Amino acid sequence: MSYEQKLMAMKSLLKKTAVVQEVEETFNAPPAPSYEKRWLTTGMKKIENEFGVVYTRVIHYPLDTMHGDFRLGDVKQKLMKWSKAEYMHPLSPSAGKLLFFDTETTGLKGAGAVIFLIGLLELKSNEFVMTQYVLPNPDHEAAFLYASELWREDLTLVTYNGKSFDFPQLQTRWSLHRKLLPPLPVPHQIDLLHGSRRIWKGQMESFKLTEVERTQLGFHRKDDIPGHMAPIIYQDAVKNGRAEILMKVMWHNEWDILSLVTLFSLSTDIVMEEDSQQNAQIATNIAKWFQDLGLTDHSFTELQRIAEVYGTSYPMTHYHLGFLLKRHKEFDRAIQSFEIVATHGTGREQVLAYEELAKLYEHQVKDYSLAYEHILSADKLLQQSNEFTPRFSNRMKKSLAKREMRVNRKLFPGQAQEATHEEQ
Repeated sequence: MSYEQKLMAMKSLLKKTAVVQEVEETFNAPPAPSYEKRWLTTGMKKIENEFGVVYTRVIHYPLDTMHGDFRLGDVKQKLMKWSKAEYMHPLSPSAGKLLFFDTETTGLKGAGAVIFLIGLLELKSNEFVMTQYVLPNPDHEAAFLYASELWREDLTLVTYNGKSFDFPQLQTRWSLHRKLLPPLPVPHQIDLLHGSRRIWKGQMESFKLTEVERTQLGFHRKDDIPGHMAPIIYQDAVKNGRAEILMKVMWHNEWDILSLVTLFSLSTDIVMEEDSQQNAQIATNIAKWFQDLGLTDHSFTELQRIAEVYGTSYPMTHYHLGFLLKRHKEFDRAIQSFEIVATHGTGREQVLAYEELAKLYEHQVKDYSLAYEHILSADKLLQQSNEFTPRFSNRMKKSLAKREMRVNRKLFPGQAQEATHEEQ
């Protein structure tokens, strides 16, 4: 075969390959499932697009709708507060549409876990509108994702564990249809699980949404399904066409989303209003949150207010305040704060408070005897308690030993010199 003939053969092969690829990329929308009529008897509506069909359930809520102890419409006032705030916060919405967002999936993670229900709640001018998108079966996944319209504009999504689970799962499913679907923008997210852990740290053992509902929102579910039953119910609905039991999953999702609204309102009040901070521990948690966000001046003001209002009832207030006072070079007040922690505190913070007192008396007050006493007190706590981790204990013992040697040299400089001469 001549060189020209080989080139022509390769050209022909390339054309065939291109045709094959074009055929492979052609998408044919799957037919509606055989159980469609049974599903539609539940009140769901059918949506069709170029990728298949989706079923939706739309619910309207007046602004004065109560969910637990809270009115849904109160969230409008909270959003107004955030729009006027002079600082950015993890609870602050960004520009763009605000949606309360939750999903139900067939598994916890991995490419095999399919999202079968997307719930979105939007605040309109005079009502809330919730739309739940239900996946007919995996063949219609592209249609299901497209219908959610999460790709259309910049969004703020309010979720509960959405940063770690719901949205990453959505991105995974979206990526499997990336040749068909428009790009999925990354929204601004307000994850209320993170906020709840910050606000009620030390006050709640479990941060499951149902527990937060019960203890903080005054909402008690009736006839709810356990979350782990949702995928089983969905698979049964697809296999046997039983949509009536699927409604239990949709109610579960609906309650999740309504709780996001009231939890957002309550969290906003606690963060922004002193009167909503139920005790010194919650108030201190909020002040520490501001400090971790770099809003140190705000945190400093709040911690001083809490210490004045609640006194020594919560030593952790004084623990965090002590470090900020030290940073502001208010050493006498810092000593007072750390002494409260050393006297009334417990655990690691009590040990660390003694260490801070030793530092302050050594370097600022120049009272080496008191510095030495606080070193011994810290060491005694380490020796007597079994609650500390080996890592913490070892680190503190090494630190205290070095500090003790240095303070001893300052207390007895003559002995230190004699020891040096003897060594020589």
